[in-house]
Amino acid sequence: MKKLVFFAIFAFTADVAFGQNNVPAKKEDVAVIKWEASTTHDFGKIKQGVPVTYEFKFTSSGKVPVILTDARPSCGCTTPSWSREPVMNGGEGHVKATFNAQALGPFDKTITIVANVEGGMVLLRIKGEVEGAASKPNPNQ
Repeated sequence: MKKLVFFAIFAFTADVAFGQNNVPAKKEDVAVIKWEASTTHDFGKIKQGVPVTYEFKFTSSGKVPVILTDARPSCGCTTPSWSREPVMNGGEGHVKATFNAQALGPFDKTITIVANVEGGMVLLRIKGEVEGAASKPNPNQ
């Protein structure tokens, strides 16, 4: 019986102690990102095998600096790069997305940005349509 009571007290104490890490951040403790344009970019029609890049630009407008810790593309055909240093209030940062299309047809890809913003992440989206290379006319005909 003593072991059961000890185990129950231990389990309760561990739950309370480790549960403190799950306290949501206060609104004033999170960064605020103001995007220069939309969080979606439409490349329109692009050529197959020719990489295209778009730069999502933002301004930090919160009380704490924006810290981007990761950028995860939805597929291997998209390569992100981003501002690695904290972006202070009023400062500007970016996330670049380079898409290299091999498959023909429409595409719609996301880049998940992990940052110290409310919710912990931001989704950026790129889309468009991949066309095949135009066939060259045969000069011998």
